[in-house]
Amino acid sequence: MKETAKAVVTVIGKDMVGILAKVSTACAQANANVVEVTQSVLESFFCMVMIIDITDANKSIEQLQKAIAAEVPAMQVHVMHENIFNSMHRI
Repeated sequence: MKETAKAVVTVIGKDMVGILAKVSTACAQANANVVEVTQSVLESFFCMVMIIDITDANKSIEQLQKAIAAEVPAMQVHVMHENIFNSMHRI
């Protein structure tokens, strides 16, 4: 059985229509599956954290981050492999 690889995507910025759709579409075009997502609007600021399965992705993490950022240019976008994320948050 093939081991899965995941990444954490964060998107933060001024709220606007279609952010989730644009980010999800960019992930789908990279063959990265959205596993889990949480989002909030705090006053007029949009905050989203997404876990994606990148096991069969056809883009690198850097390429995926650029593709997402191109879809929502006014937002701050970060994509991090789960191994790096887990290492950063281990005590």
